[in-house]
Amino acid sequence: MIGLRRVGPDEFVSRLDSVLDIYTAAMAPPTDQLSGRKTIMGNHATHPGFTCLFAELADGTPVGLAYGFHGVPGQWWHDVVHQAVAERRGETSARDWLGDALELAEVHVHPDHQGKGVGRALVLNVCEGRPERTVVLSTRDLPTAARHLYRSIGFVDLLTAFVFPGGYERYAIAGAMLPLPSG
Repeated sequence: MIGLRRVGPDEFVSRLDSVLDIYTAAMAPPTDQLSGRKTIMGNHATHPGFTCLFAELADGTPVGLAYGFHGVPGQWWHDVVHQAVAERRGETSARDWLGDALELAEVHVHPDHQGKGVGRALVLNVCEGRPERTVVLSTRDLPTAARHLYRSIGFVDLLTAFVFPGGYERYAIAGAMLPLPSG
């Protein structure tokens, strides 16, 4: 049985090795990026409105996580995406989507537990009760299970084929109005 448990910034940071294990299993990133990713994730815990859910086995072993925070100017992802949305869709669209948004920074489920509704439960529950008007995220711009999940919950593409500065992979930037539909 997998349960969801909300954790605060201190516990999140103290369990970054477990978080990184789930991220690595789910995303298979290049090994040389892991220390930088760990630092970025730790810094995310200091952002306003940080919220995190762990999906855990009965013994407390985490097998999935979702976290986000209130996006504000001055945060790297927020500024890069705001500029790109403004350039492609106009400043009004950028303000509408990113002006009062929960930025869903990471959603990952260990491959052994994917396809069982864990990701859906994480996304719906991490967004539940949030005061923001929208929720936004980035995901690989491929026909993945994650893309299908986000669309099924009501996310729409804001940008496709987007490459972050210094990167090479294509991402989709997606958003949904809050509250998300339940179920």
